Amino acid sequence: MVRRPVAWIVAVVLLAEACGIAAVNWLLGTVVDRQRMSLAGLDSGVMATSTKVAGVVFGLYFALCALVALLVAVRDRAPAGFGRILLISAAVVHGLLGAFAWGLVGPGAFVFMVVVLGLIVLLLMTYDRSAGPERRAPGGDDGTGGDPLAKDATAGSADDTTRHLPEQRYGDDEPRDAVPGRVTPPAPTTP
Repeated sequence: MVRRPVAWIVAVVLLAEACGIAAVNWLLGTVVDRQRMSLAGLDSGVMATSTKVAGVVFGLYFALCALVALLVAVRDRAPAGFGRILLISAAVVHGLLGAFAWGLVGPGAFVFMVVVLGLIVLLLMTYDRSAGPERRAPGGDDGTGGDPLAKDATAGSADDTTRHLPEQRYGDDEPRDAVPGRVTPPAPTTP
């Protein structure tokens, strides 16, 4: 599977990007402060400080996104809640930065941003929460494998219109998803 390697790659790339963004903004703030540059009459000290603060904030943001990707890689589970929102927002930020990078920096920066965007989206899409964990083949004896939750193909009848889904648990006693125990397939809409 490509899920874990993609999560590791996303974690490393986002951590490197966090360090790079923070370093570049810190360098720009230092240059503005030493050159005593002014933009439309703004104080150069305020511009330098705001550039450095913005670099640290964006660096911490990307480092937090890298931490979420690292936790996904270590746990081999889909990001949930706040972590998923962070990764989605990082994908949106990379899409916007890619659009700006084409005009301001050039096609190389655009390609880098699109590759990172693709990696983040791939990370989010490969961990499909509705599929659940992979199951081994049914059956098996002691020591030969077989998943007790997997069903034999001959176990159900042909006219059975509903199927039972095992309740998903993630390490604690409370289920996280509100998935019903019985799922009824949709009825046909055409006669």
